[in-house]
Amino acid sequence: MMLRLLLVLADGVAAVLVFLAVSVVRFDTDPNAVWSVGIDPGPAALLFAAMWVGVFWGMGLYRLHVRWSLLADARDIGRGTLIAVAVTLASLFVLHQDDVSRVLLAMLFVVQPLVVLIGRAALRGWFAARRRMGRDTSYMLVVGTGPLAQAFADRVEEHHALGIKVIGHLDTADDAGGARAEPALSRPVLGQVDDIAQMFRERIVDEVAVCLPASAGRYLDPVITIAADEGKTVRVPRDPTEGVLAGALQEEFDGFLVQSVVHDGQREVERAIKRVIDVLGSAVGLAALSPLLLVVGAALWLRDGSPILFRQTRIGRHGRPFTILKFRSMEPDAELRLAELAHRNEINGPAFKIHDDPRITRLGVTLRRTSLDELPQLWNVLVGDMSLVGPRPALPSEVAVYDIWHRRRLSVRPGLTGLWQVQARLDPDFDERAELDLRYIDQWSIWTDFGILARTVPAVFTRHGR
Repeated sequence: MMLRLLLVLADGVAAVLVFLAVSVVRFDTDPNAVWSVGIDPGPAALLFAAMWVGVFWGMGLYRLHVRWSLLADARDIGRGTLIAVAVTLASLFVLHQDDVSRVLLAMLFVVQPLVVLIGRAALRGWFAARRRMGRDTSYMLVVGTGPLAQAFADRVEEHHALGIKVIGHLDTADDAGGARAEPALSRPVLGQVDDIAQMFRERIVDEVAVCLPASAGRYLDPVITIAADEGKTVRVPRDPTEGVLAGALQEEFDGFLVQSVVHDGQREVERAIKRVIDVLGSAVGLAALSPLLLVVGAALWLRDGSPILFRQTRIGRHGRPFTILKFRSMEPDAELRLAELAHRNEINGPAFKIHDDPRITRLGVTLRRTSLDELPQLWNVLVGDMSLVGPRPALPSEVAVYDIWHRRRLSVRPGLTGLWQVQARLDPDFDERAELDLRYIDQWSIWTDFGILARTVPAVFTRHGR
């Protein structure tokens, strides 16, 4: 996700700098001579950058291709450059800019592609290094146990920059108990395809690869349907003669033709921008609110003693556990007393909330009503466990009893605030809350996030958080 945003930014910045540098080299101390009408080269450089990024965007070159080779990048950049040349020449013709230096254009469309290619190689090398260290790892489950499944899994993991780890295979009824063709599987068989929903519950799975022969094609639609319910991407390496799956993105990957069904709108750049906003927003929030955080921490220590922070395991995107941080608003033994209060639960569904909880301290009542106890979660947002906006993070015990349609809440990072917090903060029906979360996931945009953030503060003070 972050790679795609960096590619957009890098291409845009490179285009501006290359245009200005080539103009100076071509015209020495008079870069304004680029244009016969004396247009300042600054705006011209921005126009060139916008055209370059627009062409690459239109060609889909900022989407995540499952192939990851420098040669494939070079081919894509070459095709994009030819289209950019055509767009530039057509624009100059329409605008009657006949005196623009042809030497400058030649230099521009030689240097710019080279700079972009070098930049992409450097970025991907950096991401590959991060992923070799175990960062930004995605987990793939392979449906199939034949030679195709083994070969595809091997090829995926050989491309370290993809950051994908194959956790194992699911067998089909066709193959179960039968003789398996060579090569033998080098990863565990975790169960049969009928167990896929259970695999999603028990393991972290970001993507599913369906590597089945045509004779087992009946499993494809059910797998895609179940994956869609949980917001997971499905990769299907298949023969071109088998046709294109509905809504699939067809990609070439190291000798395979892969059709990818992505169940998150394919809004890669927007999601990357969301992460940037999360980082900036949480960093600014922690800095700006640091005096308040210190005051609350000191008040807690003086009144209730340690610990000041409450730590608890929650479930994040695609089932990743993380430790959530809050200011402690309950007695230290609150977790041990949960069972004795379970019969008072006011939530209809897999969550727990009661009015006048006896475990809450006197200061904790104030912290909860003002939602000040949630502020340490800005750290969770900063490090990437959470987002500023999204479904609230659930406990492992809650996720364990989710209905399958509830689990799509886990397809995005959990949030510090969300749609149900501002629209149905005290609604006791979990299904209603889940429906609001899924509506947010389906209709999400950057502007939706800003709207929810703007409504959060008045929602806290007018609905009285508990």
